[in-house]
Amino acid sequence: MPAMTPPALQETHLASLPLLHRGKVRDLYGVDAQRLLIVQTDRLSAFDVILPTPVPGKGEVLTALSTFWFHRLAHVIPNHLTGDDPESVVAPAERSQVRGRAFVVRRLKPLPIEAIVRGYLAGSGWKDYQRTGAIGGIALPPGLPEAAQLPAVIFTPSTKAPKGAHDENITYAQAETLLGAARAAEVRAASVRLYTEAAAFARGRGIIIADTKFEFGTDAAGRLYLIDEALTPDSSRFWPAGQYRTGISPPSFDKQFVRDWLEAQRWNKQPPAPALPDEVLARTGEKYREALRLLTQ
Repeated sequence: MPAMTPPALQETHLASLPLLHRGKVRDLYGVDAQRLLIVQTDRLSAFDVILPTPVPGKGEVLTALSTFWFHRLAHVIPNHLTGDDPESVVAPAERSQVRGRAFVVRRLKPLPIEAIVRGYLAGSGWKDYQRTGAIGGIALPPGLPEAAQLPAVIFTPSTKAPKGAHDENITYAQAETLLGAARAAEVRAASVRLYTEAAAFARGRGIIIADTKFEFGTDAAGRLYLIDEALTPDSSRFWPAGQYRTGISPPSFDKQFVRDWLEAQRWNKQPPAPALPDEVLARTGEKYREALRLLTQ
């Protein structure tokens, strides 16, 4: 299991490859015309804002867990992994920056939406339901409590906001406009199947996956691939099954612990974000590692 060993990696500096993009968590480099290097740093974002305090070892946990899911769900849809060793594409002096926390992936064209799948009523979905009785335009039965399991898994896409901006929920009809009807249907079907299979596996390991986010890309032939990360505490809401009950926001293995702390601060959810106190930082790291242990061991 990845060890939480300081110092944390806030960002990478690889002189041997061109830096293409620094995202909320991942640094993206060009390897060649066919491949990219994705490095998962220890940065943490919440409410679409990068926090000033990284979580030591977090990128290693994300990499290990994504790798696990990419392989476990490869029968559902192909993913962007090439299988190449990240240490083989950087200079020897830079290998420590990518060791255990990077992927070499295919160059693909990302789709302009985030594919969000929900099995339970939580987070922004709960807030939407309280206001409208629906999530993303999908009507739900009245009177559902917070954290209730939904009658059926639902697909609620969102826009992909640039760094510093907020993602916005969109309807399925809007996703069809952005992607085309056939591609939107393909993405929805793949997302629901990925979530359903992963949620069933996780439930057997004592974790409820309340919701998650997938990202997809296409190759030159138009074939769809799962990209980015998969079913990690950064992209999903994980609840301990043994402590689950409705009517509250259940305890979590993910960054909801950080979100809850931030919600209690006097912060307008715009940069700069407040620094995390040591106890929140330590607890967050523990939760990430616990999720990895339960799911993969």
